[in-house]
Amino acid sequence: MEKRTTYHEEKERENILKLREVVATLPSFTKDFFRGTSVSTSAHTRLKYAYDIRIFFQFLVHENPAYKGKTIRDLKLEDLDQVTALDLEEYMEYLKAYQPEDGAEYVTNGEKGIKRKLSALRAFYSYYFKHEMIINNPTLLIDMPKLHQKEIIRLDADEVAALLDFIESCGDHLSPHQRSYYEKTKKRDLAIITLLLGTGIRVSECVGLDLEDVDFRNNGIRVTRKGGNEMIIYFGEEVETALFDYIEERAAITPLAGHEHALFYSSQRKRINVKTVENLVKKYASRVTTTKKITPHKLRSTYGTALYQETGDIYLVADVLGHKDVNTTKRHYAAMDEMRRRKAATAVHLRED
Repeated sequence: MEKRTTYHEEKERENILKLREVVATLPSFTKDFFRGTSVSTSAHTRLKYAYDIRIFFQFLVHENPAYKGKTIRDLKLEDLDQVTALDLEEYMEYLKAYQPEDGAEYVTNGEKGIKRKLSALRAFYSYYFKHEMIINNPTLLIDMPKLHQKEIIRLDADEVAALLDFIESCGDHLSPHQRSYYEKTKKRDLAIITLLLGTGIRVSECVGLDLEDVDFRNNGIRVTRKGGNEMIIYFGEEVETALFDYIEERAAITPLAGHEHALFYSSQRKRINVKTVENLVKKYASRVTTTKKITPHKLRSTYGTALYQETGDIYLVADVLGHKDVNTTKRHYAAMDEMRRRKAATAVHLRED
């Protein structure tokens, strides 16, 4: 029996092919970096590196007088050694607003975007410095942007209930055409949002699920985490009911070739994609709250918050959410720890009234 290609294997293949296209636009010496880091990074990570490094080279040839008249492909390995810490500080300023080479609209970056691009550049320089192919590493001489912690946006318990109730009953307020589409997708949409709210899985993990990944005997789903590790995530009765109802309906759908194993189908009978899930979450959530911009990631935060409130176990939350470092989880839920500490101030009475 021929082994089938999983969603994640197919995405890896697509990213590898796309990476080759992007690397072909970069200086020839960069191939060493992408080949050398292939054993420790995914193709998705290397592809993001390639885009970010290309922006750096674009900055050099367009903004730095030392490289005037050169194209990105003209750059040599020895050019890396000529870059100074001051150049990198100018690059950080450039990243705040720059125009892509194709003349498209200006791109802007906040703290997070700038930090990611500098992290990619640090990895790039570190590779050549470690292999003694360059003698300077100016990326170590500049400070990384400090990220200001943002408040976690999540749904409150009553908003979660209102969201699920709305998905189940919003057909009453639609036109005949809208109602027809709604009826076709209602059970799927309810299953997706209930699953995201009830397990905290990432949207990429959700769209990558196959039918065979659902185990109703143990009420678990097999997800492929970042880095390719597989993990069983368990779900409760509400998720079980929503999934079971959708899978019964799914049985009547004839998928397009190559999509037979996908758990969630689009209206085109193909595996649903991340953008479609993002849009349906936005569509339903906007009817429940107008003050919060709800995305699939915010549903993940909603689950993490509820789990932490119920258990107080930050290590459990980190494990279920798939955070490799518990400090990542702690940063996300630091405000809740503050609330718990404030309660401690009134929990102990020194004298009876």
